[in-house]
Amino acid sequence: MSTKKPNIAIVGLGFGAEFIPIYQRHPNANMYAICQRDPKKLNAVGDNFDIAARYTDFKELLKDDKVDAVHINSPIPDHAWMSLAALKAGKHVSCTVPMATSIEDCKKIVDVVKKTGLKYTMAETVVYAREYLHIEELYKKGELGKIQFLQASHQQDMDGWPNYWPGLPPMWYATHCVGPMLALTRASAEYVSCFGSGTIRKELVKNYGSPFAVETAHIKLKDSDLTARIIRSLFDTARQYRESIDVYGSKKSFEWSLIEHEPHVLHTAKLPEPKIPKKIKVPDFAKRLPKPIQLFTTGGVYGGKGKKSHLSFVQGAGHGGSHPHLVHEFVSALVENRDPFPNAKQSANWTCVGLCAHQSALKGGAIVKLPAWSV
Repeated sequence: MSTKKPNIAIVGLGFGAEFIPIYQRHPNANMYAICQRDPKKLNAVGDNFDIAARYTDFKELLKDDKVDAVHINSPIPDHAWMSLAALKAGKHVSCTVPMATSIEDCKKIVDVVKKTGLKYTMAETVVYAREYLHIEELYKKGELGKIQFLQASHQQDMDGWPNYWPGLPPMWYATHCVGPMLALTRASAEYVSCFGSGTIRKELVKNYGSPFAVETAHIKLKDSDLTARIIRSLFDTARQYRESIDVYGSKKSFEWSLIEHEPHVLHTAKLPEPKIPKKIKVPDFAKRLPKPIQLFTTGGVYGGKGKKSHLSFVQGAGHGGSHPHLVHEFVSALVENRDPFPNAKQSANWTCVGLCAHQSALKGGAIVKLPAWSV
């Protein structure tokens, strides 16, 4: 285990700024630098958090030998090239989802990580959200019994989101669904079949050539009798924001609430029919974290209201208190010199599920195998 605190640089200060105070309070990290194209925003954030090292040019940031790792929160089209550039510059990488928008770029990242030995993780919020952590705890204790089926949905109205979002194929941004399905049993996806349903407005279709309002996929888990179903929508579909996980076991099953902030439901087998379902509130898992960052599962950066709160929190309910868990996993992996979870190959498999699923939808549901290198 290293005694050196890694110097962290955060790239992108919209959503990314939410992570600054978490890194600052983490006992094994040094929040060193920030990077943002807009100098006015860069300096406002830098002054607010008292950060001296500031960059408007990502490539200049990578020339700074003091930077050990970058946490990338840039727009989706920048994820792959920024991750590759950082790795090639000798920096460890944590990047927000998805890993990339092409299978080729996912492979490039996996190859560079393998060649360099550097650490890469895709910062998938759902696999560190309190709901997922509760399900995982039930599973590890044997309370769910044998898992029989998994499903997840991520439905969101993206009208009004900036530049690259309009018309984005739903499955290109599917890791919030895919991640928990594959993480729970530490499985890899082997192949997928996906159908597109409905249509979005013509002005949206022209951006990516994707006509579907909703995409639904079945995933076959490798070396398993399990399949998982995922549902995604981004435009022209009436639905309150929902990231959900349903896990059906032989002893107990967990179903996500239909409406935000309502109780989830735990079903227990072999009870009298009226007693099978029980409404539950999942616990928080802050105690798993170093004490200085425990407050960030429920407070701290999550305290903003109205215009002060980032849209991802307004629609995403604070991502289930996952952010300090993501920070702690990344920092711990660097200090302990181990792979973070998910590592590069796992991140690629999760991302490629969505990319392959969209290919399948365009082919009318044809089975598409995941690339062999990702399985």
